[in-house]
Amino acid sequence: MAEEKKVVIELRDVRRNFQVGSETVHALRGISFKIYEGEFVTIMGTSGSGKSTLLNQLGCLDTPTSGEYLLDGIPVRSMRRSQRARLRNRKIGFVFQNYNLLAKTTAVENVELPLMYNKEYNSRQRREAAVAALQAVGLGDRLEHKSNQMSGGQMQRVAIARALVNNPAVILADEATGNLDTRTSFEVLVLFQKLHAEGRTIIFVTHNPEIAQYSSRNIVLRDGKVREDTYNPNILSAAEALAALPAPQDD
Repeated sequence: MAEEKKVVIELRDVRRNFQVGSETVHALRGISFKIYEGEFVTIMGTSGSGKSTLLNQLGCLDTPTSGEYLLDGIPVRSMRRSQRARLRNRKIGFVFQNYNLLAKTTAVENVELPLMYNKEYNSRQRREAAVAALQAVGLGDRLEHKSNQMSGGQMQRVAIARALVNNPAVILADEATGNLDTRTSFEVLVLFQKLHAEGRTIIFVTHNPEIAQYSSRNIVLRDGKVREDTYNPNILSAAEALAALPAPQDD
C-alpha cells in the first residue's frame, strides 16, 4: 500500500566520507531508503552511528560524497549551496532541540521568518500564515509573547508552527523532545501525532527508543549503515500516555 504513495525522500546508496588528518572517516556507508508522503518516521542511533551526518544530508545542509538524495523528486547532490538553501526553505520545516527562536522577537515574528525568503508572500500574507500556524499548534493566544514569556513546551510549539508555515514537504525534527520534561514531551508528541493524522510527513531524529512506539516506522543506524527498517503495526497514543501521567503538583 505504501508503494502507491508519493515518495518524498529517497536516498540511493548515499555515502559520506570525511578526511580527518591522514585518516578517512566513513560516516555513511551506503544508505538507501524511501520515505513516503504521510509517514511518521523515527531515525535512531547511538553516538557515532551516522545519525547526525544523515540529518545533515536530509536537511540539505551537506551533500553526499557519492550516491543520490532526492527531496520531493529533486536531486540534491549536484546543487550549488544557494540552490540547496532555497530548496531547504521551500521543502523542509525544521524543529530543533534548542528551539532556535530569536529571543527578543515575538512568537508570530519568529514564525514569519521562513517566509521572509519567499517572494510569493507579502507582509500581510506572512502575518496571516504565521497566525494560522500558531493557532494550529494551540498558541493563538500567545502571538505577541517573547521567548522569555513562554515555557519550554510553548517555545517548542512556536518552533513547530515555524516549521509548518511554509507548508513543507517534510517536517524534520532533531531531538525535538530532548530538552523537555516527561509531561511536556508527551504534549509535543500529541501534536506530532495530530500532524501525522492530518497527512504531514515527519522525520523525527532521536536517541530515545521510546519515541519509536509513537511513530509509524523506525529506522535504526549503526556504524553508518541502516541496521533496521521496520513498520509499527501498533502505534501507541501519545494522548493516552499523557492522560495516564500523574497530575502535576503545585510547588
